[in-house]
Amino acid sequence: MIDKQGISDKTTAALMAQTGGSATGLSPSDEAVWIEVIQQMDRVYSELVDSQTALEDKNHELETAQDFIGSVMQAMTDLMIVCDTKGRIEQVNDALIRLTGLPAEQFVGRAVLEVLTGGNAGMQSVFRQHSASKPHFTNCEVQIRQADGENIALAINCSPRFDHQKNLVGMVMIGRPMQELQRAYHELGDALKKFDTAKQHLVASEKMAALGRLVAGVAHELNNPISFIFGNMHALQSYGEKITLFLNATEQGLSGGDMQKLRRELQIDRIAKDILPLVEGTLEGAERVSDIVQDLRRFSGNQKQGAEEFALSPVLHTAANWVLRGAKNKPLMQIDCADSLHIHAQKGYIHQILVNLVQNAVDAMEGAQAGKIEIGVGRHEGRICISVRDNGPGISAQNLGKIFEPFFTTKPIGQGTGLGLYVSYRMADEIGGTLRVENHAGGGSCFALCLPERPL
Repeated sequence: MIDKQGISDKTTAALMAQTGGSATGLSPSDEAVWIEVIQQMDRVYSELVDSQTALEDKNHELETAQDFIGSVMQAMTDLMIVCDTKGRIEQVNDALIRLTGLPAEQFVGRAVLEVLTGGNAGMQSVFRQHSASKPHFTNCEVQIRQADGENIALAINCSPRFDHQKNLVGMVMIGRPMQELQRAYHELGDALKKFDTAKQHLVASEKMAALGRLVAGVAHELNNPISFIFGNMHALQSYGEKITLFLNATEQGLSGGDMQKLRRELQIDRIAKDILPLVEGTLEGAERVSDIVQDLRRFSGNQKQGAEEFALSPVLHTAANWVLRGAKNKPLMQIDCADSLHIHAQKGYIHQILVNLVQNAVDAMEGAQAGKIEIGVGRHEGRICISVRDNGPGISAQNLGKIFEPFFTTKPIGQGTGLGLYVSYRMADEIGGTLRVENHAGGGSCFALCLPERPL
């Protein structure tokens, strides 16, 4: 580094030597000129020192950047080849040296097409393009020869390389052995399969957990038609005995008066009028039991269900009744859905989503007085939207964005898995619908399940 003070002292000493050792040997005008010259020289030397200092700082920054780039290149597990615009190799990294077992000198200066062989025509044309082009390709399969003569399959990507003036100066290629990629793809495929299996188990577990919570309601739903069938069968058994007795009397050749008397005693005329409605009612009860069993199978089944045409209102009432029958504090339930409304969708999925939404509403109003749940159906932008609103405390702002996350729950540990709404959200997406939530202006929260008019 230049010593600015030393230069100034030497300059002054030389001047004094020329004037006989005293600055007073000059006339005042000459002395002023020399002083000005010395000051100019000091400024020039000062600027020279500043320039040298800045140059040394830039050189230090450059060395630091080069060390950083070198350490990155050495740490890379992917091989790297740097070429000029003519496809001559200028630099390689340690990953290529380790892979091939050849020193860097075996690559530098050679044409890249001599090192990487077997590439497609598109890759080869890239290296033969004029320097004004911008070479670029991805996932090109090539081969490179090792020190032992064996070839290794590679997948490489190429990008252009520019200087500080944005002029194309070459190409940079990054690649890795195909075996590693194939192994990574295989591991990724296995991970996706495991994830899909885990998701299916998660959905099935949540279904069974929800079914466990609804056992009381389901049992009550089954008890009504079964009790009706049971009572009708008792009546039909009694009617059958009386009809059999009357027919036997007919075979015994009783007089007309005795037959009329027996007919009145056995109430055959009333039985004749009542027996058909009893049979029809029994069949209706059996069909109701069958419907409930089918709903249970749809609710707990793991197979993907096909879309079907069905009336929406019975599904809403069934889902609500299942939940309310097992609830400790039963809120007022209001369902607004036309009996004539039919939709084409996966019935079991919609049934489970509604069960989860109603159950969530009941849980949100636990301990509250005058609880109320409103279920409404409407059309919006060509979609059928089912809303489930409660008059509970609503959802806090910090929890509103996390309500559909897996395992998120505001319940104490052991009282909820946090999967009901997550599973419902995933199921709605799977059938081409959406599930949204917001706090209602009148209080409480409102979930909206919107479904396409026709399935995807």
